[in-house]
Amino acid sequence: MRLLAAAATIAACVIVSFAVTAREVGPSVRSFNLTGATAFTTEAAPPITDIQKQIRKRPGAPGPGNDSCRWANDNECDDPDIGTGACTLGTDYSDCRALREGENDSCRWARDGECDEPGFGTGACVQGTDRTDCGAIAWMRNQSDRCDTALNGICEEPGRGRSGTCAARTDRADCHSRERPLTINDHFFGRDDRVLVPVNEAPWRFMGVLRMSSGESCTATLIASNVIVTAAHCIHSQGGLNATAAFTTADGRHTANVTAYMIDPRFNYQRFNSGDEIDGMDWALLRLDQPLGDRVGHAGVRNLTGEGRAVALATDLQQAGYSWDTGDNLSGNLRCRMVTVHNDNTFAHECDTTRGDSGSAFVVRNARGGYDVVGTDSNFRSNPGGPFIYIAVSAAAWAGRAPDFIAGRTGTPVGQRTPGRK
Repeated sequence: MRLLAAAATIAACVIVSFAVTAREVGPSVRSFNLTGATAFTTEAAPPITDIQKQIRKRPGAPGPGNDSCRWANDNECDDPDIGTGACTLGTDYSDCRALREGENDSCRWARDGECDEPGFGTGACVQGTDRTDCGAIAWMRNQSDRCDTALNGICEEPGRGRSGTCAARTDRADCHSRERPLTINDHFFGRDDRVLVPVNEAPWRFMGVLRMSSGESCTATLIASNVIVTAAHCIHSQGGLNATAAFTTADGRHTANVTAYMIDPRFNYQRFNSGDEIDGMDWALLRLDQPLGDRVGHAGVRNLTGEGRAVALATDLQQAGYSWDTGDNLSGNLRCRMVTVHNDNTFAHECDTTRGDSGSAFVVRNARGGYDVVGTDSNFRSNPGGPFIYIAVSAAAWAGRAPDFIAGRTGTPVGQRTPGRK
């Protein structure tokens, strides 16, 4: 099974498009899960906007009830009382039916040892129809860390915490636990160690959200006054390449439009989605029409993996992105490591990234007291019996091309196709 940590939402979140390749005996299931939508009563829950709920509707036969919500039949219950709150009460009948009538094992993939519900599972089953496989983690259904004070070690949900300043089900880690099953399709290595990072401080102020004209988004990072780096799959879709986008800095104060791009000419979106062979080509350099880096600063670039595996594996990394479950808050890792360096310009890491972190940067301190980007988040792969494997593209894949692009000597203008590409 291959999953893309693609671009997540952002009410700030970034929207992610992650693919779930089905089992050998089943149909292919593609899930574009993005935001999280949390919430939970019509009174307490903040409204969920389209950009926060960027889940592509799967084709499927509607049930006998009211499925008039635009998000109906996407396998995730969106009624406000028991689901995400993205739909008006009673308009997502088919997706909510099992939760209302009692969970069951009616899904085709039930009892196969893998949770297939949306969010923390593969998304191949309707919520509440994979009871046996999801039982141990079903408590996480429609829970998130979208509260502005989440991940601070203090439970602040109504009736549970000290202040009740967080909406119901938006302070998951603090009110329940940071422990996570190793096989969950979300949050990794047994424990969620993320924190909300201060967006006015380095290196976090160099980061921001890249919003595509299609409505999807990714995390990106300034590496020059007017150049950002992200993942190539962020500017692709089934319809082809489209780099029309705007970048907004993490503090929300500065926005610029993308005017040109550079990707590996061999990158192919369909091939990337279906296998691991070209993961090292999942990078993109984007030029902006304003020098935002002159206002908030920018990171440098370092080919850390090119310095040898021993050095790379021993170096502390920092990372942050717009995870699907932290709303418009930039969440990240203050200290984590690479675990494997591959020969295809990728590395596996132990940082807690999730859907929505695609394109986010891994940074290290440099000798000048600043920060350098050493890689960007790409996708994650299944690992039966163990934690998912999280893959990033090393800066080795694009560092040599960055100087000419930054200087304006290379790159393809937005709206113009790279020769030979569809």
